[in-house]
Amino acid sequence: MNASVYELAPHATPSLSQAGRAVAMEMGGDSGEYVTRFEPTVQRTLKQPIDCVGVGVHSGAKVSLTLLPAPAGTGIVFRRTDLGVDIQARFDNVVDTRLCTVLGRADRPEARVGTVEHVMAALAGTGVTNAIVCVDGPEVPILDGSAEGFVFLIDCAGIATQDEAAPVIEVLRPVRVEADAAFAELRPCGYGFEASVSIQFAAAAIGRQSLSLALTTEAFRAQLSRARTFALAEEVAALQAAGLGLGGSLDNAVVVDGARVLNPGGLRMNEEFVRHKMLDAVGDLALAGATLRARMTGHRSGHRLNNQLLHALFADPANWRMVPADATATTGMAGWGERRLRAAAAPV
Repeated sequence: MNASVYELAPHATPSLSQAGRAVAMEMGGDSGEYVTRFEPTVQRTLKQPIDCVGVGVHSGAKVSLTLLPAPAGTGIVFRRTDLGVDIQARFDNVVDTRLCTVLGRADRPEARVGTVEHVMAALAGTGVTNAIVCVDGPEVPILDGSAEGFVFLIDCAGIATQDEAAPVIEVLRPVRVEADAAFAELRPCGYGFEASVSIQFAAAAIGRQSLSLALTTEAFRAQLSRARTFALAEEVAALQAAGLGLGGSLDNAVVVDGARVLNPGGLRMNEEFVRHKMLDAVGDLALAGATLRARMTGHRSGHRLNNQLLHALFADPANWRMVPADATATTGMAGWGERRLRAAAAPV
């Protein structure tokens, strides 16, 4: 199928199991390298374009999204089709981190794409290193508030391996950022990407939760991809008065009121709240420009701290190295090294 179109109702996101198993078998079976490695050895893209239609969680406006294959070395690019503007999915292009991660271009201030973290997490979690994400408005559609719908689209499009090696950013020494009681940290890791995240909320339905995972493609699909974004009932009116959350509903977010979860179906999994926070971190840290080889630890961290963590990492070349060493010109990183210190000093 070419340029297939799926209109995904937020409350009717299809099951991933059959499509996921089909792709796993196509790439070598459930025990194959593709399925088990969160750190890909070769670059990958989509086999064919695929579309969906949804609403922006903050604008409330209908938005169309198309995932396109891209050549090796492209990285992830967001394309505003209504403006004819491309934005590289990279940490130094983040222009806002209030409630979501927003990418933009300094030379085109009207060209912004918000809520990129869920589709970024889906691409990273399925091992896609090169793709163009087309949207016809200022937001990625929220779908059901998780990454499951995007994983489904990727599975339906299929994944193709490419001939070039996939670069990996290896963290060489600890890097930490803090804000009051919250912090986020990256430390060296022997292989792959590991994460340990904890959260703490006054609402009894959430309370304190923690989760540690070694991120494989299986772990991402089973443990993180279905976890939905969440909101506190007492904050919804204020958000909407500020022009945010206008597309939010019980179909695309978990809403908590004290000890109660207001969604009729309740939670999808145990500790869904911290799982979603880890999902967000995977998407935000995918803006490094290549796969991270690191262990991430975060407590009460969010989009702002996640982005500041990448700024801190790349502020000093002694913090990291690219593996393989000749990969600095791939996955959207061409010319980036010369801008490293300036980008790290940019406001978030």
